[in-house]
Amino acid sequence: MVLKVIYVFLPILFAVGLLRRFRECQWGHCKSKSSLNGKVFIVTGANSGIGKETVRELARRKARVVMACRDLENAKNAIEDIRRDVSSGELIPMLLDLESLESVRRFSEEVLRDFPKINVLINNAGLSVPMSKCRRTKDGYEIHFGVNHLGHFLLTNLLLPRLKESAPSRIVTVSSMLHERGIIDFDNLSGEKGFVGASQHRNQAYCNSKLANVLFHVELSKRIEGSGVDSFALCPGFVYTNLFRYTNVKWYQYILFLPVALFFMRTPSQGAQTTLHCATSEELEGKSGLFFRNCNLYEPKMKFDSAVASRLWEVSESMAGFCNDRNEAG
Repeated sequence: MVLKVIYVFLPILFAVGLLRRFRECQWGHCKSKSSLNGKVFIVTGANSGIGKETVRELARRKARVVMACRDLENAKNAIEDIRRDVSSGELIPMLLDLESLESVRRFSEEVLRDFPKINVLINNAGLSVPMSKCRRTKDGYEIHFGVNHLGHFLLTNLLLPRLKESAPSRIVTVSSMLHERGIIDFDNLSGEKGFVGASQHRNQAYCNSKLANVLFHVELSKRIEGSGVDSFALCPGFVYTNLFRYTNVKWYQYILFLPVALFFMRTPSQGAQTTLHCATSEELEGKSGLFFRNCNLYEPKMKFDSAVASRLWEVSESMAGFCNDRNEAG
C-alpha cells in the first residue's frame, strides 16, 4: 500500500517541481555582477521582504547602503541577518517614517548633510491595509496614497538636487501590475467618497497608489530629462512578504491559497531581481522612463495621460508642502 502511494505521488511531486522551476525561469534574474564599491544606495523599507534582499545583494557587491526604515531595531536585526552570509559593503540604518512628511524632511536633511553623493534612490517601501480600517497618515492623508506615493514623492524631490550632482544616477520606484486597476480621482485622493472598484477581494486604494507611483515616474522622467538622472519603475511580481501584514487571513484561506502560491508566488530574493536590474544594470544608463517586469522591458496595457501625470505632480507638491520647501531653499 505504501509503495502504491509513493508510486502515485512521486510523479506528481516531480511534475509540480518541474512546473515551479519553469515558472522561476520566466521571472528573470539580474545579470549585472560588477562591483558597486564606492557607490551610495538608499533603500526605503529595507528591513524586510524585497527591500532587505535588495540590500543583501547590494552589500554583496560592496555598495554603501542607507537602510531607510521606520523601526531602527528591525533594521539592526536585518543587518545581523545579512551579516551571517555577507561581510562586504557598508550598511547604515536610518530612521524614515513615510507616514510622516516631517520624518521624510528630517531624514532628507540628515542624508544631505552626511552623504556628498547619492548614486541610486530605491523607493521600495509600501503597505496594504484593509480599507475597512480607514487608516490615515500622521498628516491626515489616506494611508496608501500617503505612504506608497506621497512620502516617496517628497523624499525623491528633496534628494533630487544631490542625485543630479552625483550623475549618472538613478531613481527606482517599485510599483505593481495592480496599477492597471488604479484610478486617479483628484476630488477623492484621500477616499472621502469611498473608492470605486473596491470589493472584498480588491484593495482599490492600494491599486490607486500603485498607479500614482507609475504616473510619478512618468512625469519625473520628463522633468529630469538631460540631467544625467534616470528614472525606472517596475513590478516585482507576486512576492511573499509582510506587505499584507495588516490583513486578517483565516487558516482555511491559506490552504485554498496554496496552489496559487506554489505557481505564482516568489521568494523575496526572486522578487528583488527586477529592482536590482533597474538599479545596477549598466546597459540601462541613459534609458530613463522605462517600466520593467521580470527583468525585461514591459509595455503597460494602459496608456498614461500626460496631463493627469502633470496634474498629479502639482497636486502632490501642494499636499506634501514641497512648494514651501523649495521657496525656503531659494
